Amino acid sequence: MTWIHPLSAEAEETADVLGGKAHGLIALRRLGLPVPPGFVIGTGACRAFLRTGRLPDGLGAELAAAVAALETATQRRLGGLRRPLAVSVRSGGRVSMPGMMSTVLNLGLTTAATAALADETGDPRFALDARLRFLTGFASEVVGVGPESLARVDRTPAGPETGTDRLAEAIEDVGRIVAEHGGAPVPDDAARQLELAVAAVFSSWNTPRARTYRELHGIPHDLGTAVTVQAMVFGNRDRHSGTGVAFSRDPTTGEHVPYGEALFGRQGSDVVSGASLTEPLGELAVREPAVWDRLLSALHRLEEHHRDACYVEFTYEAGELWLLQVRPGRFTGRAGVRVAVDLADAGTIGRDEALLRVAPGHLAHVRTPRITAVGPGALFTRGLGASPGVAVGRLATTADRAVRLAAGGPVVLLRPETSPLDLHGLAAAAGVVTARGGPASHAAVVARSMGKPAVVGAAGLTVDAATGSVRAGGRTLAEGTLIALDGTGGEVVVGTPRIAASSADAQLDRLLAWADDVTGDTAPGREASERLASAQAVLRRTGHGSTSPG
Repeated sequence: MTWIHPLSAEAEETADVLGGKAHGLIALRRLGLPVPPGFVIGTGACRAFLRTGRLPDGLGAELAAAVAALETATQRRLGGLRRPLAVSVRSGGRVSMPGMMSTVLNLGLTTAATAALADETGDPRFALDARLRFLTGFASEVVGVGPESLARVDRTPAGPETGTDRLAEAIEDVGRIVAEHGGAPVPDDAARQLELAVAAVFSSWNTPRARTYRELHGIPHDLGTAVTVQAMVFGNRDRHSGTGVAFSRDPTTGEHVPYGEALFGRQGSDVVSGASLTEPLGELAVREPAVWDRLLSALHRLEEHHRDACYVEFTYEAGELWLLQVRPGRFTGRAGVRVAVDLADAGTIGRDEALLRVAPGHLAHVRTPRITAVGPGALFTRGLGASPGVAVGRLATTADRAVRLAAGGPVVLLRPETSPLDLHGLAAAAGVVTARGGPASHAAVVARSMGKPAVVGAAGLTVDAATGSVRAGGRTLAEGTLIALDGTGGEVVVGTPRIAASSADAQLDRLLAWADDVTGDTAPGREASERLASAQAVLRRTGHGSTSPG
């Protein structure tokens, strides 16, 4: 049996084998878009690993051969003493599960390879920063070191003013924590690092957070994940390097404008974690206009290919753009309706397909509730609306407390930022507010996928889980205080404000008119979801559409 497949435009395997991430990367290659070279370990290897608890027979030899081919393609050597190769090791199931499984970046930066990278680039600060990022990721994802232990290490991202002594000290600190927690140091052999990282990604398929996510979204537990291994692109390389995420359309409204966020001189994990203060995507046009132009061109080509709004993750190194992931936007609520109608108007899809793309259950979120009036002193803080709607509930400062409080009524979860470890709290909460992060942060992405209101990047907010309180604008609120959030405007208020739903939505009215044309039913008083569901039933019965809703 063949376990490993090349990331090649000629690959014929389906997403069931390659996972959605690798399948998307192959589509990018076929479109001639820039993708770092690499290979993918198929989902079958994961299922075999989960049955036996070890990497399947033959995978080791295939892994060595795949690495050798990647070394030839890049003219670098994994763990090499000159022109060292570093790789990313990422999960990727057939169905996207953002942030739920493990990722290890910069793998292969052994002690010697880090020194070689410093010599090659003439930048010891960059090389040490890259190694620190690798060790931290390895500690968390492979060894299982908890965030509270790693929080003791000064991992402030390196800048031009950062001394190498501080980075070297942090590297020693992480190494010591790993040895204490795991009973052994991080292997200084790149091949062994890779084997352990692959096993860790396979194991992450069955973590509680991943299982919870699959149960919430109806994803079967027996699929397994693929592992995508690619040559690293360093967004932290220099002042002409960076990373970001981009939607071809606004995921909150569906408007046809590029939307997302960027970080300059950083790596992709800094964006999606929500732990860093990001810049609006449009800032890329000012800072790196050539990269911006290439990104816009890629988004246009991807929309044409997928016939849908798209989401991409990208990194650029020394002014050269690379795409690391693509998937259809899968917008819901008002945004999903607008995209479906706009694409039908443009002739990209037909009206029947537009009707089938919108799930009837999502129509409840189209006429978006908004906070209409805020009493004197009620405004507590303000951030960026990341998922529309209004949530009212008692304040909780940890995921565990959100679950407990939710037994007695609606809860709003407030966190500095969220991580996959908070998924059970996000599932229990009516809405979420974070002090950090942007529209592509973990909190924003998960909230949108669950159809829950979210406010992110509330910069004046301090969450103190130890005391069960939050502070903003000189005020302190205790856990259990009744608050509300507006996921469109970004307001967080104390108490129960006046709320009103918008009564008019031109795109929804047109979509429902198309639905009535299909059914021939124009009787008044029917719910929007009933009108759409009836039309979908007719289309499926008559064979006029094949696209699943949502």
